[in-house]
Amino acid sequence: MNEVIRTLMNHRSFRQYRREPVEPEKLKTIIEAAQAAPSWVNGQQVSVIAVRSEERRQRLSVLSGNQKHVAEAPLFLVFCMDFYRAKVACELEGQPFEAAKDVDALLVGATDVGIALSNAIAAAESLGLGIIPIGGVRRHTAEVIELLELPEYVFPVVGLCVGYPAVELPKKPRLPLEAVLNEEQYNPEVKGLIEAYNLAHRASLKEQGLTERDWSSTIAHFYTLNPQYGDAQHTLKRQGFTCDNLKK
Repeated sequence: MNEVIRTLMNHRSFRQYRREPVEPEKLKTIIEAAQAAPSWVNGQQVSVIAVRSEERRQRLSVLSGNQKHVAEAPLFLVFCMDFYRAKVACELEGQPFEAAKDVDALLVGATDVGIALSNAIAAAESLGLGIIPIGGVRRHTAEVIELLELPEYVFPVVGLCVGYPAVELPKKPRLPLEAVLNEEQYNPEVKGLIEAYNLAHRASLKEQGLTERDWSSTIAHFYTLNPQYGDAQHTLKRQGFTCDNLKK
């Protein structure tokens, strides 16, 4: 196993950080690693807002669902899908910018952010930093957009806490490989695999002294309480992502 694979396989999500700041050169390396990720037509449809201000981190903590680790991490990165630069490129070439009318732009933007985020996580962890992604930035995107002064065609997709971990954590077990890797075609027969994973999940929680519960129970509870997450259905249109072809 090489160092890259070892770093990827050793991932943990941290919610407690030391007050020690993240060095500027490490932030630069993390963003350069994110930039090195592949993107649709090399459009590089991702921008990252680095938030160090304690006041802004506190505000983003509240907007993300009162997640205190957003305020406590010394660095918070907001990954945005960004078609603003594509619009400027069209203006430079005297061409109309029509891509944001297509729902595919949402898939492209979200995919590009996900790939860039993954690179950033691997880079941060290889540098001895701890992280945790924060989907909560999509709870109140209108206010996040205003706080970060995001222009049209730029949308916040996910945040990332970055800092030096204050505590060590065990690795969480993952679903069996058979539940994720499908050969040739999708296999929907996963009930037994999920039941087996529930046992491993409960054992991991017990080992940490936490309340035992099934993974399936946690997931079902979340998606019952959050059938529609955040305000993106309104703010996407305000940011120019009209998805007109869905109406046809």
